[in-house]
Amino acid sequence: MRIVLTGATGFVGRALVLRLLRDGHALTAFARNPARARSLLGADVSLVDTADSVAHDAAVSAADAVINLAGEPLVGPRWTEQRRIVLVQSRVATTRRLVEAMRRAPRRPRVLISASAVGYYGDRGDEALSETSTPGRDFAAQLCQAWEGAALEAAALGVRVLTPRIGIVLGDDGGVLARLLPLFGKGLGGRLGSGRQWMPWIHQGDLCELFVRGLDDDRLRGPVNAAAPAPVRNVELTAVLAAALARPAGFTVPAAALRVAMGDAATTVLASQRVEAKVLAEAGFHFQHPELAGALADLLAVPGVSFSTLTAEHPSPLLVPGSTYLRERRPTYLLRATATVAAPRDRVFDFFSRAENLGLMTPSAMGFTIESIPARVEAGATIDYHLRALGLPIGWRTSIEHWRPPEAFVDAQTRGPYRAWWHEHHFADAGDDTLMEDRVYYALPAGPFGRAAHGLVVRGELERIFRHRRHAMRLRFGLR
Repeated sequence: MRIVLTGATGFVGRALVLRLLRDGHALTAFARNPARARSLLGADVSLVDTADSVAHDAAVSAADAVINLAGEPLVGPRWTEQRRIVLVQSRVATTRRLVEAMRRAPRRPRVLISASAVGYYGDRGDEALSETSTPGRDFAAQLCQAWEGAALEAAALGVRVLTPRIGIVLGDDGGVLARLLPLFGKGLGGRLGSGRQWMPWIHQGDLCELFVRGLDDDRLRGPVNAAAPAPVRNVELTAVLAAALARPAGFTVPAAALRVAMGDAATTVLASQRVEAKVLAEAGFHFQHPELAGALADLLAVPGVSFSTLTAEHPSPLLVPGSTYLRERRPTYLLRATATVAAPRDRVFDFFSRAENLGLMTPSAMGFTIESIPARVEAGATIDYHLRALGLPIGWRTSIEHWRPPEAFVDAQTRGPYRAWWHEHHFADAGDDTLMEDRVYYALPAGPFGRAAHGLVVRGELERIFRHRRHAMRLRFGLR
């Protein structure tokens, strides 16, 4: 399919791009900043500047499907009058522009999947809410009604319209977990308000599968509750997350304090929506992560990753062990990560060896941007990019020290925060699949201070990076 996306650089959008690429779809993303979008979305996504109205309409006309994820985050700045205008414009105006492009198009997409949210229902206590339940009356509910209404105008043009009402999305690279994990990891977590409010949630992977299913399943049209079949109260979410991290979570943030701090936006965490995904159940949709504990275990685990300290007896780098780089910058630690990728070796090597795809495999909080890419990747080529490490902006230059497609390559940091960073990428056939192994030989500067920083901070950061990398691989290719 030829698919147009809005909001592709967001939390859900980047994951969905990876999942759609797995199925071989041709993707075009609308972007306000195409250069930044290229760093985030990789080499296989075409980009259209949203300011180019001619290219915008041409892309919609050429598409078989449109997926609309655009919208400024509801949780963030206080809902001042100006902020409310921004929230409405980013959702409703963007959706209307898409529908108007369809109205003018000589050829129209078959389906429009336009995001909505469970905020449609307002604060409903313990009431069971299906897709036919009435809307709420607060600002968030009115926003969702206008958002859905703008999308549903495409139905009169012969376009099947699906408006998934999305619950709290749990993923490893943003969303609510990005806000909660730093607090809960330090034992500072706790319930919000009374803790009795229902909080519908969905694993990011299941949400991506819902969008994939929605592209072809004519039974999915109109509003569809996008939430796991086991909703939880806030107090249960607090307890399960604390247990997953093996940390206490005895604090309570009073509702009054949240309203003082957040204003009307506090309704996003205090409103209760006991949502039931009836339409998905009737369509036979299978949730891979129906229970909260299992979903969190999946998102927080780092399987296949190990760390060790290098010794005289420890294996030396497998590739170019006598290199000048390794003599001059002796590594101290070894990180190993293994995975069996459900795709043939040539495809997997091609994806991982293209510098443009680094951003798709890097946590978004690191602010990855590519500065320069060689015309041809080969031994001796250099790549420059910028990112954030431990909250600090840094420049990084990497050199390709070894290049043997489709079996292996090595990139080594020649400018950046590490004293040594020698990253070996190994690819081996495993039947129709690919056994992939990363070996990172590295060292930190500053002697004993660097060793202390490794135990306190750096190891955890590297685990987070390779955990995200594994989730991205699963979305892009599937894992065995």
